[in-house]
Amino acid sequence: MARLRSETLDRMDEYADRVLDVTDALAEQGRSPRIINQIIGAGTSVGANIYEASEAMSRADFNKCLAIAIKELNECHFWLKLCLRRGWFQPTRMHPIVLETIELKTMFGAMLGRSRRKAAER
Repeated sequence: MARLRSETLDRMDEYADRVLDVTDALAEQGRSPRIINQIIGAGTSVGANIYEASEAMSRADFNKCLAIAIKELNECHFWLKLCLRRGWFQPTRMHPIVLETIELKTMFGAMLGRSRRKAAER
């Protein structure tokens, strides 16, 4: 039984694709493979954890997966901002994905808060 809407999972697919677009561009620019791998790891881990949360076996498992996804979004946010600070991309190119990262953190944070409150009520 899926716990998350298909639209949320589709949004995660799109987010992962956008993160990979950024890393492809970084690779074309000859940027550090270490930074590229960090962005790939954090950015795609978000989707993997959200997919896992959607099929979680318990509320605790669901909460754990959401919390990990939020942490990975925080890490990805750091790396994306680093790319901006270094001037590797025009702000107009990076702002949409940075804003999406913030929106996803807010959305999953709200879900996690609701789920934890429901668990505490029991």
